[in-house]
Amino acid sequence: MSTPIKQRARERLVSGEAWDDFCETVRGAGHMIEEFGDDVNELDRSEWYRFLTRLLRNGFERFMENCEAERPRLRDAPWRQGINFQSPDQDHLLAEFPDGRHSYRISGNRGTLPYFVIAAWNARQPEDLAARDWSGQGVAGLGEFNPAALQTTGFLASDAIRFDDAGNFEVLVSQNKPVDDTDWLPITDDCVGLLVRTLYHDRANTVPPSMRIVRVDQPVPRPLSADEVSAGLAKAGQMVLGYTELVRSWWQENLARRPNRIRFSREVYLSNGGVPDRHHGFGTWEKAPDEALVLHFKPSPCEYWIFQLCNIWQENLDCYEEGQGYITKARATYHEDGSVFVVVADHNPGIGGNWIDPYGHHHGGMSLRLIKTAGEPPAITLYRLPFDTLHKQSLADLDPREAIVSGDLSD
Repeated sequence: MSTPIKQRARERLVSGEAWDDFCETVRGAGHMIEEFGDDVNELDRSEWYRFLTRLLRNGFERFMENCEAERPRLRDAPWRQGINFQSPDQDHLLAEFPDGRHSYRISGNRGTLPYFVIAAWNARQPEDLAARDWSGQGVAGLGEFNPAALQTTGFLASDAIRFDDAGNFEVLVSQNKPVDDTDWLPITDDCVGLLVRTLYHDRANTVPPSMRIVRVDQPVPRPLSADEVSAGLAKAGQMVLGYTELVRSWWQENLARRPNRIRFSREVYLSNGGVPDRHHGFGTWEKAPDEALVLHFKPSPCEYWIFQLCNIWQENLDCYEEGQGYITKARATYHEDGSVFVVVADHNPGIGGNWIDPYGHHHGGMSLRLIKTAGEPPAITLYRLPFDTLHKQSLADLDPREAIVSGDLSD
């Protein structure tokens, strides 16, 4: 950051201008709910305002507390913060950088974790982001400055990392390849952080990993500066705006146009910080309180899969902490041919399969994620029918002629 830009960023912070701009940005993001009109009910609205508080918490944690250039950290995403259909079986460890100029070393122990992947990413962040006001631009400003529009520039899966007999490992994160055979994750000049996705098949019986990141040149930490706070406020505000616009656009311009269908799109998934070691299909679901949805699919061979029911803000339902709202490879009940029936209904119809309680919702998002998959994602058939009808029959009685077929691969 050049001296004139730093000086302007300091002035904005000291005068209160940076704070006012942050508040106006967040205020505008909150009012985005008005664009949904009658498409959202009281429960949707309640979860929307809670979603905003979670985004604020996430923004402050990432950009105010965990973006010190001299003191990198890997920290778990804030509790209950689930963006973009985050899996309950995954934890996200984040390290934020002002830029990608420096080299880092990640070391630790995998515990008994079966799989993890370290990804480097960038996002649209101009050099003078802390020296400018953004609230007046609204959503249009995201074209230039959007911390939520993350692009994965490189990744390193645990399968490609060497561990000693005790599970210890070390990875160099840098622009230049190491001269020795140290495991390496390359980053670029515009790298703004790392994400470690940890995957649990059986969380209760898994020893969690321990990981630490340090800067290779070992700089001495220093006091906080005004321009850094100005930058942190700008990033946090634009991140809130970016994610609220993301869920609005995904719902209104994409998912809601094809209800009760799932589509696999590598481009859509990778546009939000995804890594190409998986198929991830997204869709929407809707039903009346006296109706049920039945999804049927045969998972492609993979190490892990999960089907999630979410609200329209792409968050897991509040019942996921009790093991409801999602089905995984390890927990699923399978049909004789290896296929899976998922029943979404307000009450358990008692006809077998895998029941998911929509927890008071009548619509939302849904996703099917398959990790380390062999081949293409599966076809999915969906039935929407009265609950009483389903309750009186078996899953085998469903008429294929009445099914909605989805699971298509768009790219």
